[in-house]
Amino acid sequence: MTKTLVVGLDGASWELLDPWIEAGELPNLAALRDTGTWAGTRSCLPPVTFPNWKCYSSGKDPGGFGVFWFENVDLAAGEITVMNGGDYDTAELWDYLNDEGQSAGVVNMPTMYPPRDIDDLVVAGGPDAVEGEYRSISSGYTSPPELAEELESRFDYSVHPDPLLSSNDERGAEVDAILDLLEKRFEVATTLLDERDLDFVHVTLFYLNVLHHFFWDDEPSLRAWELVDKWVGRLDDREELNLVLMSDHGCDATQTEFYINEWLAENGYQVRDTSVDAVLTRIGLDRENLLAVAKRAGLVDTLARVVPESIQQLVPQRDGVKRDRKLEAIDLEQTEVVASGQGPVYINPRFDVESVRESLMADLREVEDEHGPLFTDVYRGEDVYSGPYVDAGPEVVVDQRPGVHVNDGIGGGTVQSGPDRWAAENTPYGIFAASGPDFEPQGELDRISILDIAPTLLAAHGCAVPTDMRGEVLPVFAEDPAVGERDPLSIADALGSDDGDAVEDRLKQLGYME
Repeated sequence: MTKTLVVGLDGASWELLDPWIEAGELPNLAALRDTGTWAGTRSCLPPVTFPNWKCYSSGKDPGGFGVFWFENVDLAAGEITVMNGGDYDTAELWDYLNDEGQSAGVVNMPTMYPPRDIDDLVVAGGPDAVEGEYRSISSGYTSPPELAEELESRFDYSVHPDPLLSSNDERGAEVDAILDLLEKRFEVATTLLDERDLDFVHVTLFYLNVLHHFFWDDEPSLRAWELVDKWVGRLDDREELNLVLMSDHGCDATQTEFYINEWLAENGYQVRDTSVDAVLTRIGLDRENLLAVAKRAGLVDTLARVVPESIQQLVPQRDGVKRDRKLEAIDLEQTEVVASGQGPVYINPRFDVESVRESLMADLREVEDEHGPLFTDVYRGEDVYSGPYVDAGPEVVVDQRPGVHVNDGIGGGTVQSGPDRWAAENTPYGIFAASGPDFEPQGELDRISILDIAPTLLAAHGCAVPTDMRGEVLPVFAEDPAVGERDPLSIADALGSDDGDAVEDRLKQLGYME
């Protein structure tokens, strides 16, 4: 059987890469497209790391596994909780490979912290594998746990770069640290593939998209892509390897920053309460300023050790409070609507949900800037999601126009502005490319769904496709795999025990259950 290496390129888009390919800057990517199969992809909404890496690996949209963004919003309970890998209720493509007796490794995968067991190995990745606001994680990011020591001793491996990139002005050591991390991701993935004789390895280059956000198509991003291109050339030369490139979403130059919760307050959908964050914001005390001062003084690690996380979180970001602190800044009894960033919008069940939704969707469709409507469409949640968790999801989902960043900060005071910290914003339009013995060169395909990738990879390994995967097997094979369908695995099945008590204990250890 042919081995497969999937390289996950966070935030990659042909819109960014095409000019460099045409200019001859990325010759190996150009050659891969010329001799293989490639396409643009469509992500699930919202087009962001959480949830789209899991959309890829599970073949389901967020309604199928219960995570719709980095946070879970429960307005009935008056709670917003930050999500992690233990909150996804789904088996993934490596679980099905294992179930068919095949070996798999997953390296630097977002959405997988805390790491859970598969038959071979998992290395969790950013952004969720993090201990605190200012400090990178130092342990507990691998399964089996002892793998971390091996990676660190052999490769000087780390989950996050040091120093951490935090502004558009940092083009020296911060960029070099990211490039070093990307190099090590490739080294680790290929070494594990070969030394452990794995059938399948996935590796994600998460910090690639951090460079996109801060620099878009400027020199730091090009340097990273030249590194990727070098590795693509090496890997595509391996005769007995299926090489797949894909991204969780795309990116495009930011035109407009839209502060959706500020807009909701201005338009009567949200009522504010006084919070300490509002006071700190008014006097210019925000997290970005403090982090910049701490970095200049060389005190980042010291502050991380001596300042409790609860105190760190009290300092607002420049564009307002976010995540679980948003509800502290509003009067929930009088608030009809609260939004997450980049798409999901939640209606307070204390009100007439259908009436509020009808007026809200009409109002959002009217929001414009000098380039036109901010949203390519505004959807009911049930029209874009399917599966057992639709009712837990947002009532409204906006599809932000390429170039629009929907920011969920509360308290910044601005509704619309030009680009702020991010030079590029996520879009739903990512990339896919495949080359290798099991794939028939097809040239460019019509745009595919991110949900098609997992069924296609399973078919490449001769595995039946679970009936709850919503994607299709792509027509990219030299021979028809004719793999058929199978019953899905539950997450308990994926953890590998028939003992109900043991499964429950393991789920609790991994954070899947309280």
